[in-house]
Amino acid sequence: MTEQTQAIDLRNKKILVTGGSGFLGTQVVDELKRRGVSSDSILVPRSSDCDLRVWENCQRIVKGVDVIIHLAAKVGGIGFNLEHPGELFYDNLIMGALMMEAARQASVKKFVAVGTICAYPKFSPIPFKEDDLWNGYPEETNAPYGLAKKMLLVQAQSYRQQYGFNAVFLLPVNLYGPGDMFDPKQSHVIPALIKKFTEAVRDNKKMVDVWGTGIATREFLFVRDAARAIVLAAEKYNKSDPVNIGSGMEVSIKDLVQKIAGIAGFVGEIRWDASKPDGQPRRQLDVSRAQKEFGFSAEMDFNAGLKETIEWYLSHRS
Repeated sequence: MTEQTQAIDLRNKKILVTGGSGFLGTQVVDELKRRGVSSDSILVPRSSDCDLRVWENCQRIVKGVDVIIHLAAKVGGIGFNLEHPGELFYDNLIMGALMMEAARQASVKKFVAVGTICAYPKFSPIPFKEDDLWNGYPEETNAPYGLAKKMLLVQAQSYRQQYGFNAVFLLPVNLYGPGDMFDPKQSHVIPALIKKFTEAVRDNKKMVDVWGTGIATREFLFVRDAARAIVLAAEKYNKSDPVNIGSGMEVSIKDLVQKIAGIAGFVGEIRWDASKPDGQPRRQLDVSRAQKEFGFSAEMDFNAGLKETIEWYLSHRS
């Protein structure tokens, strides 16, 4: 496979950020601006007027673009994944495949495909290494989403091999931070718990129900750290191998719940609903490749990140 080694100066490039108005996307756009990219050089298509499942839309928005950071995705927590597996598979697969093909046809210089930790096998050895990515089937509740995003890796590698197309694939862990999605129908674990516990405090509730057993573990990455990693990869990483983007930490859901309850000021009873799924048993990434290849390591302290996220939610709750 063709590997390109030269770093890209993003400051004089036209950059398309799909999903650029979303939770992660707004932070990526801000990070690009911090690195000297002008607002006029950053294109952010809105899903309301540019459905990326339509080929003609993808063709239209890639014209004249130098770099694409593909963040657009349909996402949600365990409940959303259980209710919408077909949509999550189809929408994410089609958006990714069409965008990369349109980019290739338009001779875009660099395509950064952002995948998901859900692509890993259910029982990957801890910490998850990129070389283990194909050693089993993903956790069932989010497999359709994880596999759809994983196909971006296959597409990137095959396009590099056949066409010399510079596409890279990143695997971010669960993200959290200000601006997250707090709608309980679609939110991931941290915003869902923040909403539950802050509302319990507001309403003087004595008990909060939480899904699962609390035994499962997760790794979390603050959204500004994730944005910095993605922009670093856009600048410096030009290889076919997938790269984990994470903090390298591991926390049990039980400990996470206690941290959020404590910061929120909840002092009542926490009741675990073991009839609800835990999801993947453990998640923690080997993050050494990102450090080696483009100098990324997470900076935000987890407790400080949770505090900032809760404060943001409380100030925007209305």
